Amino acid sequence: MIRRDDQVISVCDDQSGTMTGRSGREGVFLRVAWRDGLICSIETVPPAPDLPWLMPGLIDLQVNGFSGIDFQNPQMTEGELEVAVTGLRRSGCQGFLLTLITDDWKLMLEKLGRLVEMRRHRGDLARAMIGFHLEGPFLSAREGFRGAHSPAAMCDPPPHAVDEIIDTVGTLPVLLTVAPERPGMFEFIREATRRGLIVSLGHSAATSEQVSTAIRCGAKAITHFGNGCPQVWPRHDNWFWTVVDCEGLAVGLIPDGIHLPERVFRGIHHALGDRHQIYYTTDAMSAAGMGPGTYPLGREMLSVGDDEIVRQPGQPNYAGSALTPLQGISRSAQMLSVPWREVWHRFSVGPAALLGRDLEFEIGAPWFAVSVSEGGEGRMGEITVFSP
Repeated sequence: MIRRDDQVISVCDDQSGTMTGRSGREGVFLRVAWRDGLICSIETVPPAPDLPWLMPGLIDLQVNGFSGIDFQNPQMTEGELEVAVTGLRRSGCQGFLLTLITDDWKLMLEKLGRLVEMRRHRGDLARAMIGFHLEGPFLSAREGFRGAHSPAAMCDPPPHAVDEIIDTVGTLPVLLTVAPERPGMFEFIREATRRGLIVSLGHSAATSEQVSTAIRCGAKAITHFGNGCPQVWPRHDNWFWTVVDCEGLAVGLIPDGIHLPERVFRGIHHALGDRHQIYYTTDAMSAAGMGPGTYPLGREMLSVGDDEIVRQPGQPNYAGSALTPLQGISRSAQMLSVPWREVWHRFSVGPAALLGRDLEFEIGAPWFAVSVSEGGEGRMGEITVFSP
């Protein structure tokens, strides 16, 4: 099992300055200048092999909490949210989808509305919290499929659920994780997709045919593939094979070396890499960026041991992760036995593309980059996060 990484990370929050390095997108040597937090010039410079790489910021589509802060807490303050945002930024995360997990639907909408209001008048929070992920309550309540989600709060989508979401968030990106076997779900997926929401499948006991139908209705993604499922499935009629057989989905993986053992992680890349866009997510909860201890996730108090596994006390199943985004880069590269640069896009431009965002360095764009020197044997060396 891969353990906690020793990463020394510095942060440069200067509002103006210059940086020279090799672009991770094209391998071009660039000098980038920024003023008042915005890129004001980009020019090519002669090659210099000792320069660090300039990588786009990381984008995490599933963050339930961070730095000791639980996003499920309806009394979370702006100051607490700022603590979590600062912790994510320190781990190279330019933007994330704040994730709310299964709760009473009306309570989820109330929490969502409060978070939207926090974001509305705080530019720093708005830049980092680029949208929302609702993982529930339209999931399977069956044991093995529900994971750490409360079965009592699970429900079918109410008739006006799409309207309620859009009335609350406006035009902000929203990712919805749903179980397609729920009554009324195919109509819900069609309407959500038509209205610009992004539908992902997960925590589902659906048959292969139900998953295929959901994809035809507009579902575009799979939430933490290989997790949120039981230890034993029917040999052939399970939707793992449906995903392997189709193409064009955004398939999320948790690259902590815990949720997916190394050989399974590699095998999924071999099976899906040419057919789907694999992206990485931490699925982080409040323990991420912290140490062993007891941490909240909604109404639950979860334990994190020296092995970094997040568990409900006395239960064997996992309940989110304590992973940070930069640890995800390091561990996925180790598991795949490739240089860190070869996996970076799966935690940056890949998830950004699902949201319709572009992470190109361009004049007028906010300056956010991660400078990484080569550390030998394909590992990361010195890391500096540029985030004015």
